[in-house]
Amino acid sequence: MATQSAGVRRVISAAKARLTVAIDSIGMPGSRRRKRAALAEQHRLSFDLLCKAMADPALAEVLNTYESEIPIDKQRQFLFANALYVNNLHFYRIGALTQAELYGHLRVMCQNKVFREYWEATRHHRKSLPEASEEFILGRMADDLIQELADSDTDEWWVVGEPPDESA
Repeated sequence: MATQSAGVRRVISAAKARLTVAIDSIGMPGSRRRKRAALAEQHRLSFDLLCKAMADPALAEVLNTYESEIPIDKQRQFLFANALYVNNLHFYRIGALTQAELYGHLRVMCQNKVFREYWEATRHHRKSLPEASEEFILGRMADDLIQELADSDTDEWWVVGEPPDESA
């Protein structure tokens, strides 16, 4: 029953996402609309693959590219942390979040020990990104935020770090 409810929620969520993309695309120039639709579809497919890997240890093993041995339960947590990060990255890319808002979401996610472990375990993944790429820049922003949070001497984590200035 719980599996069926989760499946129904996933179908409803996918339908809502497609409806949102369709509504948002009305009035957009053609190429921008196609790019946004392609990003939404790519995100949906990636998320579906991550869900399958989280549900099946044999599939999760395919994504095990960590530099040390990670137990399967930890791998599942890492896949979920990745899904959260990629979801926020997607919202930023389609314009649903500003960079400052993305920073705020990262600040919350970085409070979680498992997320920080995932981020450290995947550091070598981000080394292959071109330094001028958007994903490299946002990854560096997360790296800096994690370091600032670690160096902070305040319990008020929500004030640590300086969100990017988007007025420039």
